[in-house]
Amino acid sequence: MTNFQIERKRILLIEDYEDARELATLILEEYTLVCARTFDEGLRIAQEQSFDLFILDSRLPDGDGVDLCRAIREFDPDTPILFYSAAAFESDIEEALQAGAQDYIVKPIIPDELKKAVEQLVSVTS
Repeated sequence: MTNFQIERKRILLIEDYEDARELATLILEEYTLVCARTFDEGLRIAQEQSFDLFILDSRLPDGDGVDLCRAIREFDPDTPILFYSAAAFESDIEEALQAGAQDYIVKPIIPDELKKAVEQLVSVTS
């Protein structure tokens, strides 16, 4: 089976900063990355499509990433959620994990750290 025959894992990245979206797109080039810029857009896409992983920012222009995590968990309790955020306080991390996230990476990100976290989380859904 060639790489073209293998279905690429789908990731929804909900991130308002264009630079962060572009960096994630480069780092995660072997995945199908769908991007949303706001809480509402991300929630709508998450409800309409199927993904292997959600990557959320903590602070979005129209809402909080932890609230978005909880909203996703209401209709999708199984798909892994990774926070990719500059909010680095221990309380931010704990709140995200309690809301249903599996992992939390603090920006600025080391490319290999993001790639490794994503690989571990999408392998859980395989």
